[in-house]
Amino acid sequence: FLASVKEGVTGVIVNLTVRDQDDPATGAWRAVYTIINGNTGQSFEIHTNPQNNEGMLSVVKPLDYEISAFHRLMIKVENEDPLIPDIAYGPSSTATVQITVEDVNEGPVFHPNPMRVTKQENIPIGSKVLTVNATDPDTLQHQTIRYSIYKDPAGWLEINPTNGTITTTAALDRESLHVQNDTYTALFLAIDNGHPPATGTGTLHITLGDVNDNVPSLYPTLAKVCDDAKDLRVVVLGATDKDLPPNTDPFKFELSKQSGPEKMWRLAKLNDTHAQVILLQNLKKANYNIPISVTDSGNPPLTNNTELKLQVCACKKSKMDCSATDALHISMTLILLSLFSLLCKSFP
Repeated sequence: FLASVKEGVTGVIVNLTVRDQDDPATGAWRAVYTIINGNTGQSFEIHTNPQNNEGMLSVVKPLDYEISAFHRLMIKVENEDPLIPDIAYGPSSTATVQITVEDVNEGPVFHPNPMRVTKQENIPIGSKVLTVNATDPDTLQHQTIRYSIYKDPAGWLEINPTNGTITTTAALDRESLHVQNDTYTALFLAIDNGHPPATGTGTLHITLGDVNDNVPSLYPTLAKVCDDAKDLRVVVLGATDKDLPPNTDPFKFELSKQSGPEKMWRLAKLNDTHAQVILLQNLKKANYNIPISVTDSGNPPLTNNTELKLQVCACKKSKMDCSATDALHISMTLILLSLFSLLCKSFP
């Protein structure tokens, strides 16, 4: 029997026919097939077709043309039931199956796949990430390979189409939404020049090391208090930082210096991430902006200067009325800064 199959394909490739003069649909007629030689890689299997007693020879493991273009199998067939004693001929019959493997253009393969590399998130634009390596399984065809980007979610990378060198085109950011578990994933293609061209896909995982590139943020930014409050502990402030330790807490909370005859508030640190704003006296009904700076523990540290909006409201019978506030009150520091700016403009 002769058969041909394309490399990389599985399924039935040839049906072996037999003749048996016993009564059909009995054990004396039904055939049992066995591969007795040539199936070294266990790439083939044979099963009986119950309808016509033919042997269906199948490829169960894809064949590789570059490893072997030809296979030769020896198949034995016998009945389910043993022959009666004293028969002049043997209980089985054999046949040879010659299989030709047809070459197909296979896609290039990346080594390794997936590819892994670790980089700091602040590396300069144009930095080399790595050079990928893909080989073509079609070694007998001597094909060339070109590389391209298949999926680069943040648009941070480019690849040299000839030598496979990947470089950055933008700043890498560990805190980006495109980064999961500190890892950025991109996909690349290797395309050969066969007919038709075949493509292989490679996955790159870039683990990003953290640097202190995010200022801490303060919350909340709004607080309300009654003008006759007995408890002058206005609000507990918290700070968060998108960076990783040691570029986060402990945070340093500071209050801008207050000038004038009376200081109206102060900050008390509670722990590494929280501080409390405390009024030093009851204030008139108005809106106040309290300038606060919070600094992380990175090297170098980063500071965020922000303002807490404090609404002092009238409170009657447990109801807070903040609707008709007086003119905006600001700290004396801001007033002095405004006056200084005006004087600079008037007297160059």
